[in-house]
Amino acid sequence: MSRFYARRRTSILAALTGLIASVALFNSPSASAALPTPVSAATARSYLSQLTVATENRTGYSRDLFPHWITVSGACNTRETVLKRDGTNVVTDSSCAATSGSWYSPYDGATWTAAADLDIDHLVPLAEAWDSGASKWTTAQRQAFANDLTRPQLIAVTDDVNQAKGDQDPATWMPSRSAYRCTYVRAWVQVKYYYNLSVDSAEKSALTNYLAGC
Repeated sequence: MSRFYARRRTSILAALTGLIASVALFNSPSASAALPTPVSAATARSYLSQLTVATENRTGYSRDLFPHWITVSGACNTRETVLKRDGTNVVTDSSCAATSGSWYSPYDGATWTAAADLDIDHLVPLAEAWDSGASKWTTAQRQAFANDLTRPQLIAVTDDVNQAKGDQDPATWMPSRSAYRCTYVRAWVQVKYYYNLSVDSAEKSALTNYLAGC
């Protein structure tokens, strides 16, 4: 094969590759939450088996004991950072507030175009963390937990759904969208394991059952 035809074949292949990528882009969802990918179901099952089972205690809890939302970069705080991460075509103003964009809430499958319709959910709620070990942490440790962008702990979801969830664990609340439940419990266990938080018996039973189907 001559060098001319070799170069021509290479350019055609490159063009086809670009076309395929473009088609995939146009066929992808218009918006989807970008929660850090949780550990696998097998790893989650292993982590769960190592968590301490203990009765929860909410004595002394206050949301103010978990400082949030802190400044992450420039004018952007944690909430604004998650909104930008989880949205599509997000536009922000000089104070980092989202003025437009599209957000898909994986808990219920709803899509929103106004940031005001979204809450940033602490996947493992602050009160739940307090109940299961965070009461013994320093304020700095609780702040790190409340603003954790590295673990699968913060996600933009429909505000009403987040408020309905409140501080419930998987024994009493799960996303209505069943396709997301495996991701949810894998993330829950990963966060609890990383922060050495306990689980109560009903919570462990629910997590075990959900993970068995992942």
